[in-house]
Amino acid sequence: MRKWLNNYFDLTKGEFNGLLLLSGLILMLAFCPYVVAWLWPPVKDPADEAFMLQVLEQKMDSAVASDTRRAGWTKKRKDRSAVLFRFDPNTLSQSGWEKLGFSARQAQSILRYVEKGGRFRQPEDLRKMYVVAPDQYQKLLPYIDISSSVPDSMVKAVYKRVAVARTVSVMVEINSADTLELDKIRGIGPAFARRIVKYRERLGGFYRKEQLLEVFGLDSAKFEEIKDQVRVDASVIRKLNVNTAGFEELRFCPYLKYNQVNAVLQYRKQHGNYANIADLKKVVILTPQVLEKLEPYLIF
Repeated sequence: MRKWLNNYFDLTKGEFNGLLLLSGLILMLAFCPYVVAWLWPPVKDPADEAFMLQVLEQKMDSAVASDTRRAGWTKKRKDRSAVLFRFDPNTLSQSGWEKLGFSARQAQSILRYVEKGGRFRQPEDLRKMYVVAPDQYQKLLPYIDISSSVPDSMVKAVYKRVAVARTVSVMVEINSADTLELDKIRGIGPAFARRIVKYRERLGGFYRKEQLLEVFGLDSAKFEEIKDQVRVDASVIRKLNVNTAGFEELRFCPYLKYNQVNAVLQYRKQHGNYANIADLKKVVILTPQVLEKLEPYLIF
């Protein structure tokens, strides 16, 4: 072996002996854990075994309890008995639908259909409701009794009154309104109400209605729908002192970009305070369009 190693590594006698010793130590360390485990096998602690057994039993009990609850819940759903009786789907109340075996949500869905002017003219019309399962419809079919005593004109009149009530316009001042008040505007839901308030905080307030078009997602069609329901009190907008405002305050304004803020600050540092909007026009990077948007918010 030494001769073979000398052919490749040219080892001295001392280096060869050292290599043999190192190899032996590595082998001893590799087999040491197995030898120790064989000579001194680990003693199992009965307390540990008891603890593990207890944990296992608890998990099994928990699984059994969970299955029992699930089975009980399923059985409860299946046991929700339906009391069958003759009914007119055009006049039946929510409690009546629930007695027939419908959930509260299913009953409300059917009632909304009727409230909006929907009408069941024949028993088959009930089958068209997506909340009515086919097997449920088959059970109810012999009990459906649609009366002809309620004329369509009455149903339409009720629907018209509801529609008129829902289309009554409001007038909201958008600089002082909170999200709840904004939500009263026809065409503005909770999401748009939050966006309007968030953008208003960045602006400091609106000085004209058309700024609502700058709110994310509020397009021209939506603006046409809401413009007659809002008004603007420009006297309450928050002003920005361009001579004392720092970088963060100027950057918060949605009309100024990063490089424009730097240009405003550098010009002020080199030439002193701005006296009026004409001085700001000397900052070349500020376009006339940007200055027009900024002017209502600035003080000098």
